[in-house]
Amino acid sequence: MWEPVQAHKALNATIWPTLKAMLIAGHRMVVEVKPETRSLAQNRRLWSMLTDISEQVDWHGRKLTPEDWKHLFTASLRKLDVVPNLDGSGFVALGLSTSSMTKREMSDMQTLMEAFGAERGVMFRAWEEA
Repeated sequence: MWEPVQAHKALNATIWPTLKAMLIAGHRMVVEVKPETRSLAQNRRLWSMLTDISEQVDWHGRKLTPEDWKHLFTASLRKLDVVPNLDGSGFVALGLSTSSMTKREMSDMQTLMEAFGAERGVMFRAWEEA
């Protein structure tokens, strides 16, 4: 975690010279500042947890794939809306993909998954952060 003075110095030393050169060369630029997205370790843990849940939990009499569980947890976490499928045969949840989640959002999702798993006796396998 950087202090404001450190962040200011880093921006002046790294980003501003590049941005300045591009502007002087006549390029139009867009600068976007947003929270850091999920880490690779969070992503590995996510898929490990989704696989464990997929192997151990039946959802209303059905086995779901890890990808299906990802959609279910994302929809639950984000309180997403659903709309009818194009052909009317089912529904689609509208919302955010996990790849654009911030570290905080991914942490919240994994906490939700842990609570869900605890209620259903899911044994999560060990995973390595490295």
